[in-house]
Amino acid sequence: MKRFILLNLMIMLVYGAFAQKYQNFDVAIYCRAYEVEKMKDPVWLNQAWNEISKQVHVDKIYLETHRDLLIVDDEILESAKKFFAEKGVKVGGGITYTIDEMNNFETFCYVNHEHRQKVQEIAEHTAKHFDEFILDDFFFTSCKCDLCIEAKGETSWTDFRLDLMKKAAQDLIIEPSKKVNKNVEVVIKYPNWYEHFQGLGFNLEEEPAMFNGLYTGTETRNRSGNQHLQQYLGYAIFRYFENLKPGENRGGWVDTGGSNPLDRYAEQLWITLFAKAPEITLFDIRQMLYPVRENTRAEWQGTETSFDFDEMTESFKEIEGLEDTPVKYARAAGYSLEIVDKVLGELGNPVGVKSYKPFHSVGEDFLQNYLGMIGIPIDIVPEFPENEPMVILTETASFDPEIVSKIKSQLKNGGNILVTSGFYKNMQGKGIEDIVELRVSDRKAAVSEFAAGWGPATKIDKEIIIPQINYLTNDSWEIISARDDTNGWPILHSADYSRGKFYVLTIPDNFVDLYVLPENVLNRLRQIVTGHMNVSLEGPGDLSIFVYDNNSFVVESFLDEEVTVNAILPPEAVTLNEINSDIEIKGSERKAPVFRNRKFGKDVSVFEIKIKPHSFRAFKF
Repeated sequence: MKRFILLNLMIMLVYGAFAQKYQNFDVAIYCRAYEVEKMKDPVWLNQAWNEISKQVHVDKIYLETHRDLLIVDDEILESAKKFFAEKGVKVGGGITYTIDEMNNFETFCYVNHEHRQKVQEIAEHTAKHFDEFILDDFFFTSCKCDLCIEAKGETSWTDFRLDLMKKAAQDLIIEPSKKVNKNVEVVIKYPNWYEHFQGLGFNLEEEPAMFNGLYTGTETRNRSGNQHLQQYLGYAIFRYFENLKPGENRGGWVDTGGSNPLDRYAEQLWITLFAKAPEITLFDIRQMLYPVRENTRAEWQGTETSFDFDEMTESFKEIEGLEDTPVKYARAAGYSLEIVDKVLGELGNPVGVKSYKPFHSVGEDFLQNYLGMIGIPIDIVPEFPENEPMVILTETASFDPEIVSKIKSQLKNGGNILVTSGFYKNMQGKGIEDIVELRVSDRKAAVSEFAAGWGPATKIDKEIIIPQINYLTNDSWEIISARDDTNGWPILHSADYSRGKFYVLTIPDNFVDLYVLPENVLNRLRQIVTGHMNVSLEGPGDLSIFVYDNNSFVVESFLDEEVTVNAILPPEAVTLNEINSDIEIKGSERKAPVFRNRKFGKDVSVFEIKIKPHSFRAFKF
């Protein structure tokens, strides 16, 4: 009740006129060409801006000049620019290079002369009006017309499109734009399906250096939807693109798709900002005016979750002039951003376990995000990371022809490597056996019982399917084992090589089955993979931890019920302080087990934390 009263007082102070600026990030709203066209009507524009700006603070507006062959004329663009500039809002441009977005995102043909001319004209038109413009998701090509087939010849579609789109970027967009406006900055926004970019011509190896900046699509929507993207992707992809062009990944981008329950929308905004995006773009002005449906209120609401549907609704009712209108997505966004803004200032620079993904590689698609969903903080990098305590390699790393020698160098320097079963299988017969002789077979096992070191085996309610791995007894060792009715198979395997350890992690056929592994199995895996970090997690799957370099961290739960987890900290840590509250948690000492005078692991401090459904908590120690 006290929290509710204080909130209402704050609302009356803040929302009488306009939403206040956030302290740790900027907020932008993207406007499609269809809505920019509507801005020729000053009544519509004034009403839309008045409603949105009272619900969420807006620092910047992106005005799109083209989408689906609709080109907004000069007069409308200049009038809209003037309107927002007078409101103290920064204005940038935007282009969506689609011919018909509703026809499976029909793109331009970058071989067709007329299409190429139109692409250049749109870029020049945009550069004439803006000193910065952003290319929305669709600067790729899926065209397989006769012209493309002839131009491709005997090369692969991937190689053909990578070269085609690199040249199109330079010849049709960047150079013509800078001739029109020497001060223009061209930013390319990459969407969320990064594993498949090369097949459509997105060139992460060469394009980042060509463009002035990058932008990141961090929307994940419903993970059971047709993209199958896990929530953690919103964090991992921003960090990955930041590693492609350090300091010039200008923001994250979220739409309202898949926002049922509404907590999912808030989660996407939070995760983007936990990755330390300096700006977040809300797509789009039309969606910000959508009414929030009551059926998006989740069943766990009313339990003091991080996103409180009822509190959000009440905050909308107190906004002057909007009392008799339905609550909009703009308020859901504003409310969610206010919550996360209160903790971001205390978080340092993100850190995680390095996972190497070579350019244009495929295999075990998006697996790093599934690992992030079981409490392993991930930092995807485009170059092999040297001198790291632990490096994770999924199947994509097998695209590097020198990967075996790089692994050996890491191990000889005393670092550790964890590879997935998919990586090892793809490397069989290519020198990997010189490190450890395993065989990842095509045979499968259906397992439901697991053992992780000391203690009894743990059984789960479902069988999961894993590849069978064979190894030479006493040459390498099972750390975590899985069992069926009659046999056992390694889940985590360990081999010594020089001064380091080489681990093989067995990946279930269905990656989501990682989430149902028993807690003791996940805890042992986290202990090995993240043990060098100053904080690690104990608990079930469907949890993520975001770690920072200033002894701060965030734990976020994607579970539908309250969960109790342990934060594992160095033994000298005595108290854990929650950011933006006066809660202080006392730790307890846990001694490492000793057997025959040999100590296994290290002493730690354990802090018990309770987390509400689909909520986060942030701490410093």
